[in-house]
Amino acid sequence: MAINDLLSAQELLKLQREHREVDGRLQFLLEQPACDQLEVQRLKKRKLALKDRITELHKLTLPNIIA
Repeated sequence: MAINDLLSAQELLKLQREHREVDGRLQFLLEQPACDQLEVQRLKKRKLALKDRITELHKLTLPNIIA
């Protein structure tokens, strides 16, 4: 496994962990009767950005097999 692959795998794990943490915080806020809508919006935006980056890294780490 190349160094770039290892770095990508480590970054992928880090991003997945952060995505879970942001999702947990978002769920907690949404369960509150009076949640900060600006914070909710910010967390949703961050969660989407993380998901996009995770998807991008998945594409880079998967082998390009033409069927």
